[in-house]
Amino acid sequence: MSKINELFKSNIHVINVGIEFFKEDILKQNAHATHLEWKPPGGGKPEIIAALDKLENPALAEKIEEANKLAVERIVNSQPVLIGFDKAINCVPGMTKTTILHAGPPIAFENMSGPMKGAVTGALVFEGLAKDIEDAFKVAASGEITFAPCHEHNCVGSMAGVTSASMYMHIVENKTYGNIAYTNLSEQLSKILRMGANDESVVNRLIWMRDVLGPILREAMQLHPTGIDLRLMLAQALHMGDECHNRNVAGTTLLIQALTPYILQTDYTTEQKREVFEFVASSDYFSGPTWMALAKCAMDAAHGIENSTVVTTMARNGVEFGIRVSGMAGNTWFTGPAQKVVGPMFAGYKPEDSGLDIGDSAITETYGIGGFAMAAAPAIVALVGGTVDEAIGFSTQMKEITTTENPNVTIPLLNFMGVPTGIDVRKVMQTGIKPIINTAIAHKDPGIGMIGAGITYPPVEAFEKALLALSKNMN
Repeated sequence: MSKINELFKSNIHVINVGIEFFKEDILKQNAHATHLEWKPPGGGKPEIIAALDKLENPALAEKIEEANKLAVERIVNSQPVLIGFDKAINCVPGMTKTTILHAGPPIAFENMSGPMKGAVTGALVFEGLAKDIEDAFKVAASGEITFAPCHEHNCVGSMAGVTSASMYMHIVENKTYGNIAYTNLSEQLSKILRMGANDESVVNRLIWMRDVLGPILREAMQLHPTGIDLRLMLAQALHMGDECHNRNVAGTTLLIQALTPYILQTDYTTEQKREVFEFVASSDYFSGPTWMALAKCAMDAAHGIENSTVVTTMARNGVEFGIRVSGMAGNTWFTGPAQKVVGPMFAGYKPEDSGLDIGDSAITETYGIGGFAMAAAPAIVALVGGTVDEAIGFSTQMKEITTTENPNVTIPLLNFMGVPTGIDVRKVMQTGIKPIINTAIAHKDPGIGMIGAGITYPPVEAFEKALLALSKNMN
C-alpha cells in the first residue's frame, strides 16, 4: 500500500492556517483540526511591509530596542502619588475660564459626536457661560470657547472627557520623574455629563461637586502628610478582583478608606461629610478616574524617547481614535475612525442607539490594566459581555503586542504575571493583534447618557500611520 493510501486510512490531524472555515470542513470529514490564527504582517500592504522591513534592519532595530527598554523602564518605575485636589483653573496648565478640554485627539465643536456636544453644552451652562442648553450650543459654535484635548494639558477625561475651569481635579505626581497628571472627579451615576447628559439634575450635581465634594477632598488631602501611593493601591485592587477601568469595587473601597480619616478631620459639617460618603457609596466608579490619572502620569514619563515605538496614548473623541507614540515627541496624533463598542445594552436600548467609542479612559489599557488585566476581574464579563475564558485569553494575548510585564502590578490568576506593558506599534502591525479595550457605551444623541458597556478595538489605520511616520523619521 502506498504511503498516500495509508494517510487516507489513518487518523488525520490537520493544522489549519489562515481562513478558519477550512477547519470546519475538515471537522465535517471526522478528522481532527487545530486552527492557527495568522494574518500576513501589515495586513499584506506593501508600504507597511516595507516599513516593517526597514525597522528590522539590525542597526536600527538595536536603537529601537534600547529606546523601548528605556520607555518601559520609565512606565514600570513610575510611582504616581495622589497629592491633592483643586479646581482646574488653579492647577491645569493652560486652563482659562473659557477653555473646555475634551477626550481624544483634537476636534472642532461642529464635528463632535452627540455625547461630546451634550457634555460641552452642559459644562457651559454649569460655568455660567450660557443661560441654557439652547444658548450653550450657540456659545460653543461662536468661536469664543477654546477647545483642546485633555491629553495636551496633562489631563485625561473619561468618555466625553469634558473638563471646565470650575471642576475639581485629582492632582497626581510621579515621584520618580516629577511630572504631574490631572483628571476630574467621578459623577457616579449613568445620567451624567461625561456620558453626554446635560439636564438640570446633571448641572445641579456638578454644582454640589464644586461647592461640597471638591472642597472637602481638597482639605482632606491638605491634611494628608505623604499623599496616597496609587501604584500600591492599584496592585491591591487587582488582587481583590478589579481590572481598574470598568470594575472598581475594590479600588473605590481602598481609596475612600484612605481618604476617610482626613475627611473626618475637615471643618465641614457632619451632614456634608455624610453626603460625601453617600455619594461615594452610590457607585463603585469613584476610583475610576483616579486610575486614569495614575496611568497618564506613568505614560507621560515614557513619552518623547527618540526611536521608541511604544504607544504612550490611546484616546477617542467619538469620531476619531488617536494614538501617540513615544518616538514622536510632543502632540503628534495618528488617527483612524472611532469604532463601535459591542456588549450588553441597558433595557430599552438597541445597538443602533449607541455612540461610537469615546473617551480618554483607554489610557488604562495603554498602561496595562483595564482590558489588558481582565483575567484579574472575571466578574467584569457580566458588564461588558463575553466569558471568563475570554477574559483570561485577552490578558495573555496582549503579551504578544507588548514589550514587557509590569512586576509591580500583577494578575493572581495567571500565576502573578505582571500586566502586559508597553504596546509596540511594530508588534501590532506584525501580528495583526489589536489592543483590547473594555468601555462604557454612551447614547449617540446628546442629553441621554450611558446605555451599556462592552468591548472594542482601535482602528488599524492609526497604527499604520504611526508605523509609516516612525519608519520615515528613523535612520
